[in-house]
Amino acid sequence: MLTIYHAAGTRSMRVIWLCHELDLPLTIETVPFTAEFRASDEWRAKSPSGKVPAMEDDGLVMFESGAMVDYILDRYGEGRLRPLPGSHEDAIYRQWCWFAEATLARPIGDVAQHTHVRAPEDRIPAVADDGRARALTFMRVVNDRLSEGNYLLPSGFSAADIMMGYSLMLAERVGISDPSLDRLGVYFSMLKARSHYQTAASA
Repeated sequence: MLTIYHAAGTRSMRVIWLCHELDLPLTIETVPFTAEFRASDEWRAKSPSGKVPAMEDDGLVMFESGAMVDYILDRYGEGRLRPLPGSHEDAIYRQWCWFAEATLARPIGDVAQHTHVRAPEDRIPAVADDGRARALTFMRVVNDRLSEGNYLLPSGFSAADIMMGYSLMLAERVGISDPSLDRLGVYFSMLKARSHYQTAASA
């Protein structure tokens, strides 16, 4: 059985959400999100970077959320929530998965660091302002994509939407929004209305 090591608000939400969408049994082990715990030998044995989440399955230990999503779909997905591997739609699917984390989440993280996470004396307003501007630029890319349908892929809801949904949740938490991104707002509301999103977000 999959074991997800989880702290509220972290990228473990993606993995939990995916498992619920696939109706997979899982065990959730909640861990402290403290600097001391994340620096401990106990935690670094599972996640060498000290970040959350980590995942175990049949002796396998993983510590990168996007890779966990890929693994779960490969091993347990039975073709669900992603296109046929090697197809053109699969290439677009992978592009959006990577965009959600590598492109969009990074400037959101800068905003979080310099408005919430760091001590006030260590915050640099210019970094937060730049991160907010870049995040909105990238959110507009998603908004424009949604002119073609309700989800990122023409075939409907997929794990790419799970990857993107978490990044949009982060943006919402740090107050990054633009009312002109109307399609994005509708899209994120649809994702938040999914029961499995709500279960994962409250875990």
